[in-house]
Amino acid sequence: AEYMLSLKNVSFYYSPDNKIFDNISIDIDTSLITAVAGRNGTGKTTLTRLIMGLIRPQSGTIELDGETISNKPPYTLAKYIGYVFQNPDHQLFASTVYDEVAYAPMKLGMNKMQIEKYVQRALVSTELADKAELMPQTLSLGDKQRLSIASALAADPRILILDEPTSGQDCRERTVLLRLMRRLNKEGIGIILVTHDMDILAEHAHEVMVLSDKKIAYKGTPRELFADKDRIIDLGLELSEAAAVSEEMGL
Repeated sequence: AEYMLSLKNVSFYYSPDNKIFDNISIDIDTSLITAVAGRNGTGKTTLTRLIMGLIRPQSGTIELDGETISNKPPYTLAKYIGYVFQNPDHQLFASTVYDEVAYAPMKLGMNKMQIEKYVQRALVSTELADKAELMPQTLSLGDKQRLSIASALAADPRILILDEPTSGQDCRERTVLLRLMRRLNKEGIGIILVTHDMDILAEHAHEVMVLSDKKIAYKGTPRELFADKDRIIDLGLELSEAAAVSEEMGL
């Protein structure tokens, strides 16, 4: 069960007559970049909130490397799983970039030297070391998004969940963020990427999970997914640009 995030017979609803997940089981290999896709309302955010312990399943369990995490309080999960919101402003509250990143290791009870070490490492990794004294609110959107990642990294998690991390960013910021995501994955951090951007999914994900109709309707490689045009349309997704062009050319 090493490097595996497992959902076992998980059901979840906000009200009993409106189930969001009905008895789903899935193993996510946390050494990979796994994309989560699906049309709006299929539960992508609910899935990440369950994994993060922000909400609890009505039945079933969630395990990481064989250890049940679905009964742990959310703040203790920060050292297993980091979560980066779609809108970084929902997450940033400290008066300096440094304090923002120091918050999680402080909450986890690290001593001053450990905090310093993890904060510096996270800032260097996200290319924000020269902005440590700035106010988070004054940063560009791309910098804010990377600051959210730095804050999650400072707790030294095994997995990072990125919820639509590139929305609203220009091309350059997007490239910087995706490069960072791939580098972190190479350094051993599992990535769960919620995205509606099929080009990002096709280019960067090793595995794809598509949610549809209270279930996980597809799990496999992007290549297999895009090979079947009818299935893509069924699942309410769009073809990636590369797949669409190949389709046009009859490749």
